[in-house]
Amino acid sequence: MSSHENSDGRRGRRAARPGRILVVSGGQRTEPDYFSGLRRLRRARVEVKHKVDSPQNLVRYAKKIFNNEEYDAVWCVVDVDQFDVDAAKKLARQKSVELAVSEPCFELWLLLHFTDHRAYIADGKAACALLTRRVPGYDKKLDFARFDAAVETAIKRAKELPPGNPSTDVWRLVEVLLQH
Repeated sequence: MSSHENSDGRRGRRAARPGRILVVSGGQRTEPDYFSGLRRLRRARVEVKHKVDSPQNLVRYAKKIFNNEEYDAVWCVVDVDQFDVDAAKKLARQKSVELAVSEPCFELWLLLHFTDHRAYIADGKAACALLTRRVPGYDKKLDFARFDAAVETAIKRAKELPPGNPSTDVWRLVEVLLQH
């Protein structure tokens, strides 16, 4: 809790804003753009930070912020890419941090807003190419308004994907944010 001065001049404690969620992403642009747009257009109570690092280090970073700030929950949004996500999952459980993992990458989540994609995706570059077919000019920077109308559709499609490539559980985080 952070201190503030009461109207009578005494120091006090400020209560956490209800429903505020911290999202820490491994991406510099795409994920922060998406979640900031969700906050702006859907009024989701979310604060977004990013740090380019491994999923395990993102969990450590998120937990450090979570311990020092007032949030109801903290989530890390990570890609499988070449990382050991299983180690990050284990650490996240130990640190009470939620993970939203996409395999191979976050662009799969974005793609699900436009199509029910279920075929294997070789890597992030291939996922970006697939997304560019649906969102001409996509270059890792996005305008959330282009995705907003299909958020619920993407949730439904993501829930139906089996584990493996492709898969994403970003839907879990988005559902939490839409409830706040």
